[in-house]
Amino acid sequence: MEPTRGTDTETINRRPTPVQAAYLKRGLGEPGGKLPLFDGGGQRVKDATVKACLREGWCEPWYRNPIKPDWLVCKLTDAGRRAVSDHGRKSRT
Repeated sequence: MEPTRGTDTETINRRPTPVQAAYLKRGLGEPGGKLPLFDGGGQRVKDATVKACLREGWCEPWYRNPIKPDWLVCKLTDAGRRAVSDHGRKSRT
């Protein structure tokens, strides 16, 4: 069954991939939920990861970087916090 989207940014039955979840989790402890431009290894977070999280409503643009205007600086949304806090949990029935 395909995941279905709700209205606006509400997503039903959709979970972040492990890469997306790792990106989103890094915003949990940051002021304002600021998400990183670089991963734990110092590599720039892939645009595809950021854009996928934006489409799902898990993050939103925060501000434009004046030095690198093509880089999106994003922050975690409430939906993103929920997606990460629920990530990896599976019911055992």
